[in-house]
Amino acid sequence: MQHGKVIAYASRQLKPYEMNYPTHDLKLAAVVFAFKIWRHYLYGELCDVFTDHKSLKYIFTQRELNMRQRRWLELLKDYDTNIQYHPGKANVVADALSRKSGMIAGIKVEEEIIRDLERLDIEHYVHGQHGYWASLRVEPDLISQIKEAQKEDSEIWTIVENLDEQTEFCLDEDDVLWQGTRLCVPNDATLREALLTEAHSSPFSVHPGSTKMYHDLKQHFWWSGLKRDVATFVSRCLICQQVKIEHQWASGFLQPLDIPVWKWDEISMDFVIGLPRTQR
Repeated sequence: MQHGKVIAYASRQLKPYEMNYPTHDLKLAAVVFAFKIWRHYLYGELCDVFTDHKSLKYIFTQRELNMRQRRWLELLKDYDTNIQYHPGKANVVADALSRKSGMIAGIKVEEEIIRDLERLDIEHYVHGQHGYWASLRVEPDLISQIKEAQKEDSEIWTIVENLDEQTEFCLDEDDVLWQGTRLCVPNDATLREALLTEAHSSPFSVHPGSTKMYHDLKQHFWWSGLKRDVATFVSRCLICQQVKIEHQWASGFLQPLDIPVWKWDEISMDFVIGLPRTQR
């Protein structure tokens, strides 16, 4: 934060070896992570670090440190920083998701927004002069299109009419067809193409191969011929064809040519054509 305003947020998952860290090292690792990614903001500036781990406040004066802590302490000494203790209960901004309140939380909205919620059929209740959202469900636009397209797909309706014979399929409370936990995608070329493009070419997918892309998609979606469509889509991707190398077995060791027994013995012969004429 700077002048009471947030500049940036950052978070990441723990790496496998970090899961074995003690609490003190985990808290210190979070501080080191912040200094590394925000070095351009913090280097040469006076900054305060707020932590809910009280012993971290004395890291600069602590006598006994392990090798990992000493290494991190060398990094922290490059900065003009002051580590302050901030109790977790008071840190409601950072811990809002992990610390549940004892009462039901609501989002207070104004009168104009309440009227908009009524037009959208979003459930809410009014308390005094303010309104509170009781339930609100937001889902990606592509998923909504898939659910709407199910109503007009003949293949989907055939499965619905024979649900008693196909136990792996089921309908939810919105009459949307699922294959176990996977959403059934109707036979709509535009929708399937958009889904394949999102799974392959989006900034979060970074052009996976057909096998990985298929395993990623089949966790959430189902349609007949999914694996075939994924393989066809990946084979048509120009970026993959230009950038990715062909995976093949390494060639064997080079075999030396046989030693000629007599002059003019033919060992091997290569025909090379189309060479330019020399200047001589």
